[in-house]
Amino acid sequence: MKRVLVVGEINVDLVLQGRGVFPTPGKEILVDDFLTTLGSASAICAMGLARVGTPVAFMGKVGADAWGDYCLETMRSAGIDVSRVVREAGLKTGVTVSITSPRDRALVSFLGATTALRGEDIPDGMLGGFDHLHVSSYFMQEGLRPACRALFARAHRAGLSTSLDPGFDPSERWEDDLVQTLREVDVFLPNEVEVMGVARCADIPEALRHLDNGRTRVVAKLGAQGCMTLEAGRVLQVAAYPVEPLDPTGAGDSFDAGFLHAWLGGLSLLECLRWGSACGSLSTRGLGGTGRQADRAEVERLVQSGS
Repeated sequence: MKRVLVVGEINVDLVLQGRGVFPTPGKEILVDDFLTTLGSASAICAMGLARVGTPVAFMGKVGADAWGDYCLETMRSAGIDVSRVVREAGLKTGVTVSITSPRDRALVSFLGATTALRGEDIPDGMLGGFDHLHVSSYFMQEGLRPACRALFARAHRAGLSTSLDPGFDPSERWEDDLVQTLREVDVFLPNEVEVMGVARCADIPEALRHLDNGRTRVVAKLGAQGCMTLEAGRVLQVAAYPVEPLDPTGAGDSFDAGFLHAWLGGLSLLECLRWGSACGSLSTRGLGGTGRQADRAEVERLVQSGS
């Protein structure tokens, strides 16, 4: 079984589940449920990988505070190796408030320690013993972003494959450094907004073609419409699996986990897309990004039922 190192951000999610009504300034809304859970794209992906049986370790930074304790214990309990995570007294662990409904969500985030991780915190020796490197939240990780391309290049020299989920760009500038970074990325996993933003295209197949650099497998996550990629220049799309959703938080990160598990296991591209779609769909059954992530048996049953 191939071992994955996830490098990225760790924060706590405070999830408020409502009726599809979002707050406006000067007004108050009521919600139906509330949950404190592990958040952040990188950590949710790591949890999803561990859930389906991929050995995974994590490198990031958190504050020496109660939220940091909570996040690390949650990851450790899931079987994730967190021995490389750095705790700093001068930092605060990030917090995201997620106001969610079965079909949509709104997020308010305090980045905290998310911005503190830098390329020099990840020496070449840390890459030893792993087969794959995954990074999420390219735009949020302000400290790591300038070193991402070099980090991926170092990983390749060490024999690792690489993957990147960009996450949303809060500035919505979608600057060109990400396109240059993709030259060192094997699998790129944006959602539909992100792929069109990065490619500066208003059409998803056009965006996929624009980002085709001859190396990077670009997989666009389309929510309820499934996922899409190019194979030999032609569009290949897999539908989402029919699951009654409760909360879409982290579904894209769970998709990443499913796709990467299958890809690292040598499955066909079609099976990788199905695994990603199944993990993303099944994760929406509970509140938060990690509460109802699928295990291997659940994914296999769903993929087989839809084959």
